[in-house]
Amino acid sequence: MQENGRGLVLDPDSAEPLEAIETAGGLGEIQSFEETDLALVDALQTDPRAPWSRIGPAVGVDATTAARRWARLERAGLAWVTAYAGPATATVGYVEVTCRPRRLAELSERLTTLPWVASVEHVVGDFDLFLTVVAPDLSALGRRIGTDLGTLPGVRSTRTRLGVRIYQEGSGWKVRALEPAGRARLAVPRSAGSPGGGPFAHVPRGDVDHGLLEALGADGRVGWAELAERTGLSESTVRRRISRELRDRDILVRCDLAQQTAGWPGIATYRAVVPHGELDATGGALARLPQVRLCASVTGSCNLLFSVWLRDLDGITALESLLDERFPHLTVQDRTVTLRTAKRMGRLLGEDGRAVGHVALGF
Repeated sequence: MQENGRGLVLDPDSAEPLEAIETAGGLGEIQSFEETDLALVDALQTDPRAPWSRIGPAVGVDATTAARRWARLERAGLAWVTAYAGPATATVGYVEVTCRPRRLAELSERLTTLPWVASVEHVVGDFDLFLTVVAPDLSALGRRIGTDLGTLPGVRSTRTRLGVRIYQEGSGWKVRALEPAGRARLAVPRSAGSPGGGPFAHVPRGDVDHGLLEALGADGRVGWAELAERTGLSESTVRRRISRELRDRDILVRCDLAQQTAGWPGIATYRAVVPHGELDATGGALARLPQVRLCASVTGSCNLLFSVWLRDLDGITALESLLDERFPHLTVQDRTVTLRTAKRMGRLLGEDGRAVGHVALGF
């Protein structure tokens, strides 16, 4: 058994990738997740670039079955692996956009095409769109929001919260469908350090680094040989370079999924106030809640922003009761509910949350 350049296991008796084998075999398209699929996603969330020879046994299937199942999930737009710059190499702004009447759809479609707009959510609240915007530094972020975004047709007003410290983001969230023994097979120790970076001291990225990141953004499991071919570097150099950036969290890789189909149709985002002396402890504790996908300290009148995925909107009441009980220093000032996610970390999503395209993230 071996792997091709894209990390797909080849049938031991054939030189064809499994996509070709599946097509020849007439297997139908996956329409929804089964428990094995969710365990497979969980395994790839635990170690997104692990070989199928490790992923399969962790899920309880052989490597070929795991690779075949993943290929079908990916082709159906139900799950994907992507990569993006870590907090040490990017400045992040969370932007609340109020739109002019009847311009929402047009503006949203325009925003999804911009490489520096990582995510676009349609929300219910005091504004219409919630964006995650990335830039190499503060001045570039200011230009993006003040000029490039602020002058787009349909924008009535914007409010930006600058990400200061990231306690949790999408690469740390898991569906929790993998058995403990399977997770233990894949556990990779993280390097020591702070919970996340801030917007003030970034390491500049060269052209080669950008090329590697763009390739990984399109397919976080792309093989070493293909990465080497794209960049003109040797395979050993690419492997060493990427491994170092993953270890240092200069690049984050994550396995994502169509959350509505997988059973998390509700997304709520909170802006809260926490006394400065309690901010890190509160942010770190919130990050450990299974519902929390994003938790960051931010600038502005609310110094903590966090987003949760829920099984249904009734879960908001239970969550807020939990916040009252376990986080006495936290005061929620505002809450929005996401109607639709049009783009998530570069992936373009359809109405049902399936991936339908990709825009390479860039500054």
